[in-house]
Amino acid sequence: MKIHFIGIEGIGVSALAGYYLAKGHKVSGSDLVLGPHKAKNVPKDADLIIHSPAVQPDNPEIKQAKKLKIKIQTYPQALGDLTKEYFTIAVSGTHGKSTTCAMVALILMKAGLDPTVIVGTKLKEFGNKNFRIGKSKYLVIEADEWQASFLNYWPKIIVLTNIEKEHLDYYKDLKHILKTYREYVGHLTKEGVLVVNQDDRNISRIMNYELRIKNFSIKQKETKELRRILKIPGEHNVYNALAALTLARILRIPNKVSFKALSEYRGVWRRFEIIKKKNFTLIHDYAHHPTEVKATLQAAREKFPNKEIWCIFQPHQYQRTFYLFNDFVRVFSIAPIDKLIITDIYDVAGREKKKIKEKISSKELVRKIKKYEKVYLPKKKIKDYLKRNLKGGEVIIIMGAGDVYKLLDKV
Repeated sequence: MKIHFIGIEGIGVSALAGYYLAKGHKVSGSDLVLGPHKAKNVPKDADLIIHSPAVQPDNPEIKQAKKLKIKIQTYPQALGDLTKEYFTIAVSGTHGKSTTCAMVALILMKAGLDPTVIVGTKLKEFGNKNFRIGKSKYLVIEADEWQASFLNYWPKIIVLTNIEKEHLDYYKDLKHILKTYREYVGHLTKEGVLVVNQDDRNISRIMNYELRIKNFSIKQKETKELRRILKIPGEHNVYNALAALTLARILRIPNKVSFKALSEYRGVWRRFEIIKKKNFTLIHDYAHHPTEVKATLQAAREKFPNKEIWCIFQPHQYQRTFYLFNDFVRVFSIAPIDKLIITDIYDVAGREKKKIKEKISSKELVRKIKKYEKVYLPKKKIKDYLKRNLKGGEVIIIMGAGDVYKLLDKV
């Protein structure tokens, strides 16, 4: 087929584009990062248009595709079709999806099960790509809950890490989130398996006890061994490893193989990614929800107990910052760090409401945080600020899901 992707730079869409390209299809694409969307970008002989869920109906390429009567699918719809072709393992939850998905994939690879994988980050084991083509029946995917995307998927096994308030630009409240997860879990047949975090209170509220359920918990005996062997810090990563181990046992993968794979796991792109420099240690992290921020900063303090820790944080999306404002204030007020720099909120195109943008700012967030060593800075001023104030030996965490990663080279 000839497939055109709109929003091809997105971490999910680019993985699917890579998959189809590797399968021998012809792929083209456009993205606002590359330039404005234009009707002429759409090949007249395209068989299929796949677009990011963030792309609006009035997008000129969508309108052109309709005019040309080309089949149009969202990324979740297209991925949903693939889940019906494979024995699909879907990793879901508010936090830990990418890491758990990566751990599951590497265990299956170590066990010789040769999975196909589509994940929302890049793995060194995949040649720094976010997908892998396997030859077996197994497909491992990261199943996102934004706009209820995961309702398009039909997995044989669902791994559920945790559930919290998130994506409140789409969901009305926690009750709405739980209702949607309950519907998603209902996609499993009676032969399917639900792997769940037994310690998560919200997960217990959506349980379907007609299903085959496998629990994992921080209280189980394997926790001690995982804490000893994991190269990546943080209790949240112990939970992720427990989820992956539980899944592996369902597939009858020996514990020896799973522990070996987990002991060799060194993390993925933008997930506590450590970049060592001569005079300081630089950490790149994707955390953008208060719970993720808390877990990452605690993990940093655990790994570097005697170092001075700086955090450069870019809030992601005005609506998330607005709805979770008090949680961000609370988390940063007690964070085990020495210096906090907050830059401007990352504006997510097509997902922001003007009335909310007018109510919230990074300056207001800094003002409310009860921590002495804090400052607001535009991104363009951060480099010079660091040059003036770093003494050497510090740990610097660049954190956020937006374009704050562009500071890496400058720092």
